[in-house]
Amino acid sequence: MAWFLLVAAGLLEIGWAVGLRCSEGFTRPWPTVGTLVAMAASFALLGLALRTLPLGTAYAAWTGIGIAGTAAFGMLVLGESVSVLRVASLALILIGVAGLKLAAGST
Repeated sequence: MAWFLLVAAGLLEIGWAVGLRCSEGFTRPWPTVGTLVAMAASFALLGLALRTLPLGTAYAAWTGIGIAGTAAFGMLVLGESVSVLRVASLALILIGVAGLKLAAGST
């Protein structure tokens, strides 16, 4: 259950990172509200996951999901540059997250 909460928190991190862009510096009300709600929910779920998971593992996985997901969103949806190096680097991040999960066990 803790890993489910952590993945959900990571997905919400992607949402608030994208929301930051859509809010245009917090000048657009609804994207700003959505961003703040996603931030709060992401932090809350991370906090719940930390009840069971080790801090270093949970935080690294949370940020890894957010980093990889946000970068992938930028490339796939926003037309940011795609290169072999960028994709390989994102794959390494995801491999690291998977390794952290394996190292932490199936908590």
